[in-house]
Amino acid sequence: MVIAEIKSLADINEMIKSFRKIFIVGCGECVSVCLTGGQKQVELLSSALRISGRNDKEKRILKGKTISRQCEPKFLEQINKDIEESDAVLSMACGAGVQTLSEKFRKIPVFPAMDTKFIGVSDEAGNFIEMCSACGDCILSLTGGICPVTRCPKGLLNGPCGGSKNGKCEANPETPCAWLLIYEKMKELNKLEELKNINNPKDWSKNMRPGKVKAGI
Repeated sequence: MVIAEIKSLADINEMIKSFRKIFIVGCGECVSVCLTGGQKQVELLSSALRISGRNDKEKRILKGKTISRQCEPKFLEQINKDIEESDAVLSMACGAGVQTLSEKFRKIPVFPAMDTKFIGVSDEAGNFIEMCSACGDCILSLTGGICPVTRCPKGLLNGPCGGSKNGKCEANPETPCAWLLIYEKMKELNKLEELKNINNPKDWSKNMRPGKVKAGI
């Protein structure tokens, strides 16, 4: 899922300081799952902004609603009236959601309340960990389903660096060495011999921005 975290209240206040009627839009997908942009977070942000703006000459009028997905235009129809009645919009979605809102409602400023971080999963402790860089040239079939591009800070494609110690990463000693994890997984799969193959450099041309994929097979 796409992992995002809310911006600081100071940053959000700075973005909306010139506006009085603010509509906050939550997203019912990824950011709801990672507990940063769902309906509860919309309500909490509304309360925080009311409190922080209590001494303003003109009181803010804050409304909020969460829709199923901000990144699909068809779900935006249900908030047409709310946005048209607002001076500005705060999106609690990933960057794709913010841009979809901004494209549809071209005469209303749309601001991001979130910082999009990465594509990841939740571990047993409830932390979110980056797993995929969306590089456009997936090599998980060669590395036992563990991504060295993302999970190795150096992005090494042909084994570990010389700095790992006791199975931990040189760059972050709290993180397991990605290539040790790959070795252990390939050993479980009886595919250690395949690690002797030399992987070619990444074809970063497959990660040209902006990306575009045609639906269907």
